[in-house]
Amino acid sequence: MTDAHLNAANRHDFVLIFDVTNGNPNGDPDAGNLPRVDPETGLGIVTDVALKRKVRNYVQALKAGQTRFDIYVKQGAILNNQHRLAYEDMKKDPKAAKQDDILAAKKWMCNNFYDIRTFGAVMSTEVNAGQVRGPVQLTFARSVDPILGLDAAITRVALTKPDPKQAEGDQDVARSGTMGRKAYIPYGLYVAHGFYVPAFANDTGFSNEDLEVLWQALVNMWDLDRSASRGLTACRGLYVFSHSSPLGNAPAHKLFNLIKPERKPDVAVARSFEDYQPIHLDESTLPQGVTLKQFDV
Repeated sequence: MTDAHLNAANRHDFVLIFDVTNGNPNGDPDAGNLPRVDPETGLGIVTDVALKRKVRNYVQALKAGQTRFDIYVKQGAILNNQHRLAYEDMKKDPKAAKQDDILAAKKWMCNNFYDIRTFGAVMSTEVNAGQVRGPVQLTFARSVDPILGLDAAITRVALTKPDPKQAEGDQDVARSGTMGRKAYIPYGLYVAHGFYVPAFANDTGFSNEDLEVLWQALVNMWDLDRSASRGLTACRGLYVFSHSSPLGNAPAHKLFNLIKPERKPDVAVARSFEDYQPIHLDESTLPQGVTLKQFDV
């Protein structure tokens, strides 16, 4: 019998909790790459796009070379070239594609690319492979408490070229380093919410195996996203509310209200996950027809 949280025929709502220490979880290019922040509340923000990127990278590493688990949106990909793969396999000319050809191309793309089956994609570009609305959607992640965005000065001691003012015989050694900046926050605990709608899964061919890979990615993707700018990031909780029907048995927002991290009353400023109270949920209080899967992290 399939576990409730692995049943792609029914609805699921989930809460993802993660934290970052001395790092930048999601820089804003319009603000000098400073951590994204809500200017009214001071709460930190991580976009859904950033979270999906981590899922894609993890699945690409986990399922490298396996049929059905290629990644559509990846570094350096030319999307129209991806669409052409479908038409080449069908031995069709995309310039002469009719509606049936476009539908067949869309199905081929869903069958071969995990992120299209999961998140959907707009593929109605120069090489038309249709549009897909994915069954999995994520919200922006927001920090539980206001974050403190800092900007540290750093020095680069090895230069790419010599100072033009240096003498000709002294061109092999850099006279001095250049200055740079590194944006980070001391600590932030973030909460994101997600939704799985089986009605859209029927259109993309999203399966029980795909759902299992999604949960695995959300828990483990942080360990494949290491960089000097990220600091120490970690998944601190994944809570999946599984419904017993395709349409669901309770509103998502009421389920999300059951998972709310709170800072300990004697802690003025949180600087670690231990500064927050443990989350305890009495499953007997769940609405009828809803079960909870809490992943070990």
